Amino acid sequence: MKIVAAYLLADLGGNTHPSVEDINAILGSVGIEVEDERIELLLSQVKGKDLAEVIASGREKMASISSVGSAIPVAAGGGGAASAAVAAEPVKEDKKEVEEESEDEMCFSLFD
Repeated sequence: MKIVAAYLLADLGGNTHPSVEDINAILGSVGIEVEDERIELLLSQVKGKDLAEVIASGREKMASISSVGSAIPVAAGGGGAASAAVAAEPVKEDKKEVEEESEDEMCFSLFD
């Protein structure tokens, strides 16, 4: 996932065909080290493909996955049917109340 995020950052920055070194530089800037083989695998899978088409294809695949009791959030601009189905279900909340501690119980005031 880190490699995909770095690839997307490179693309967002204008580098539509990032290399292994480009992705390593992005990940290295935040202290992440990844094996070059994993980066090469991603690059081989997206080589020659339009990034928007890859994302659209992935969104379609994610929509086909059934989710029991939870919803997969969809990026803006899509997922109207899924959002409507989730909105139609009533939300069940636990009736347990959380006890709040008073300043007297803590033996000090937070604002002194």
